[in-house]
Amino acid sequence: MNRRTINNNSIKTFLIVPVISVLFFLIIFSTTCNKPASSGAAGLDKYETMRTAMVEEQIAARGITDKKVINTMLKVPRHLFVDESQWDSAYNDNPLPIGMGQTISQPYIVALMTENLKLTGKEKVLEIGTGSGYQAAILAEIVEQVYTVEIIPLLYERAKNPLSKYTNLKMSNHDGYYGWKEFAPFDRIIVTAAPDHIPQPLIEQLKDGGIMVIPVGPPGWNQVLWKVVKENGDVKTKRIIDYVSFVPLTGEHK
Repeated sequence: MNRRTINNNSIKTFLIVPVISVLFFLIIFSTTCNKPASSGAAGLDKYETMRTAMVEEQIAARGITDKKVINTMLKVPRHLFVDESQWDSAYNDNPLPIGMGQTISQPYIVALMTENLKLTGKEKVLEIGTGSGYQAAILAEIVEQVYTVEIIPLLYERAKNPLSKYTNLKMSNHDGYYGWKEFAPFDRIIVTAAPDHIPQPLIEQLKDGGIMVIPVGPPGWNQVLWKVVKENGDVKTKRIIDYVSFVPLTGEHK
């Protein structure tokens, strides 16, 4: 009968190798668990994916073709302009409340209004109704100068933070019905709240050859989004879309 002999060195090797393997696994596992969470990168990927879907499914699919508008809306993180509790809803196909009875506009409406301004990148633009600051950020990414007015002090203060990175943007807390005469005239004007008529001060502050995009009408879904063009002192209006709903333009003029 053959007898298999195991010497002491073999026993040591037999015991040590598994122990080393286990220790190696534990070290790797511990290192992985103790790594700082990469939630920033993971979150960034998540919102980039949502932003891409927003542009493809809500904006390009509805006929928006201006590459400046499309590229900017792919770039600007819309979720940072709403409360953190709403981040996962920020790219949905609807407006969201931002407090004080105001909203951040539906993504498609932001794209539609911006496209109708026919921006080349060299314009000085006046925005009436800063709100969350999202529309102002879209403009500031495209044009040379943005002047944005918000009548509600709390929203004005909140919008300062996400807009602080834009050195080509000025903010003011006053009644936007009267425009911003100090910096007039403007190449473009965009109004993100609905008056019941086109304010005369805004027409006066629009440069000849300029374009204004503005919703007009009573509260509810009976408002019309208009493009206003000023040519040789004459004002011409063109209907962009019917049945939009913006919050009312408030102020002392009421």
